[in-house]
Amino acid sequence: MTGNLHDRLLDRLLAGLPAEAVLTDPDVTASYANDMASFCEAGAPAVVVLPRTVEQVQHVMRTATELRVPVVPQGARTGLSGGANAADDCIVLSLTKMDRILEINPVDRIAVVEPGVVNATLSRAVNEHGLYYPPDPSSWEMCTIGGNIGTASGGLCCVKYGVTAEYVLGLDVVLADGRLMSTGRRTAKGVAGYDLTRLFVGSEGSLGIVVRAVLALKPQPPQQLVLAAEFPSASAACDAVCRIMEGGHVPSLLELMDRTTVKAVNDLAQMGLPETTEALLLAAFDTPDPAADLAAVGALCEAAGATQVVPADDAAESELLLQARRLSLTALEAVKGTTMIDDVCVPRSRLAELFAGMEGIAEKHDLTIGVVAHAGDGNTHPTVCFDAADPDESRRARESFDEIMALGLELGGTITGEHGVGILKKEWLAREIGPVGLEMQRAVKAVFDPLGILNPGKLF
Repeated sequence: MTGNLHDRLLDRLLAGLPAEAVLTDPDVTASYANDMASFCEAGAPAVVVLPRTVEQVQHVMRTATELRVPVVPQGARTGLSGGANAADDCIVLSLTKMDRILEINPVDRIAVVEPGVVNATLSRAVNEHGLYYPPDPSSWEMCTIGGNIGTASGGLCCVKYGVTAEYVLGLDVVLADGRLMSTGRRTAKGVAGYDLTRLFVGSEGSLGIVVRAVLALKPQPPQQLVLAAEFPSASAACDAVCRIMEGGHVPSLLELMDRTTVKAVNDLAQMGLPETTEALLLAAFDTPDPAADLAAVGALCEAAGATQVVPADDAAESELLLQARRLSLTALEAVKGTTMIDDVCVPRSRLAELFAGMEGIAEKHDLTIGVVAHAGDGNTHPTVCFDAADPDESRRARESFDEIMALGLELGGTITGEHGVGILKKEWLAREIGPVGLEMQRAVKAVFDPLGILNPGKLF
C-alpha cells in the first residue's frame, strides 16, 4: 500500500471511529495476523480496527469499498483453517469489542447477542434462566459467537443437539458496501424467502460482517452422566458406535480417543487413564434416567468387544472423564510442539475404515498422529504431531494431512465437519464440490461482494 493511500485510509477511518479503536503500530497489528492453523500464509495488515457499534462497522465497510481495501473479519482467532489470517495491506476488523448479550428471552427461548460474545459467557448467562445454548466447541472458553457462526462450528454435544447452524435464527449483517441487512426471524418457524441466514453461517466472513445474531435456546437438560469403555482396537470401538446409533440411543456425547491421545493426556495431566487401551469411548446421557441408558450402552460396548466398561457414579466423576477429552488437543500439542488438526467427517458406518486408514498413513510417513473423534457424528480430529523446525518432518506432516482428507472423500465424507475451509483446505473444497458447485459458490460471492474485498483468498 502506498503511503498516500495508507494516510487516506487512516484519515477516513478516524472520521468515524475513536482513535483508540484504530491500531497502527506494526508490532501490535502483527499480533492480529493469523489464527491457530499451521501451514497457512498470513499477510501484514495495514490497520486493525476494533469497532464497538454497528454504525462503526458500517463506516469501516464504506471506507473499504470507497478505497478498494480488503477487509478480514476476526473473532478470537481460535480457528484452525487460516480463515481469519490477514491479507497484505488489509483492514483487520476485529469484532471482539462488540461483546454484549442484548437479550435473553425465556418465553421465546432466544438470545440476541453481538458477535464478540464468548461462547462460554453466553452459555453461563442463559443457564441462569434455566436455558441451554448447546454448541460447545473445544475452545468455548475463548471462541466468540461470531467466529462460531463464521465457521458453522460444532462441539462435543453435536450428536444429540446439532451444530451452530441449527441455532442461528436470524442475523444482522453489514454488507461489503456498508449497508445493513437483517435476515431470518425471532419466531420458532419461518419460511419467508430464501434462507439467507443459513447462507451466512459457515461463510467465513466472505459475504458480510455479522454484527448481531438471534440464537435459539433449549431448556437446560438434567445433569449428564458419563461412561468410559476400553477397547482392544479402534475397529471394535467404532463397531460399538454403530451399535449404539443403530439401537436408537440418543447420547448427549459420544467421543472416541485413540491410544496415542490417551497416552498424551496421561503424560500431560497424570489423569490415570488406562494406557493399555487401544481406544477409549466416552458416552454420556442427560436423560431423566441416565444410569439406565448407560447400562444399555455399556452392554452394547461389551458385545462389541470392550474389555472394561466403567459408568460414572455422579457428576463429579463424569466431569473428570470429560476433562480428559477436553485436554486431548493440548496434550497432543505437547508431543512434538506443533500440530495440524484435521476435521474429516465420514458416515458413521465408514468410521472404522477411516481409523484404519489413518493408522496406515501415520506408519507410512513415520509420524505420530493422535485421533480424537466426535464419534457419534463420524467427525474425526486426526492431529498430526511434528517438529516445525524439521523441514522433512514438516513436509511429511503436510503430505499426511492431505492423504487423510483424500481418504475421507473416498469414504463418502467431507474435508471439514466444523473447522471450515479457510486457506488450509481451499484446494480440497474444489475437489469436494466439483467445478459446477465451485462456479455457483463464486457466483454467490460476487453478488454479495462484487469488489472481492471481504476476506480475500479464503474458501476458493
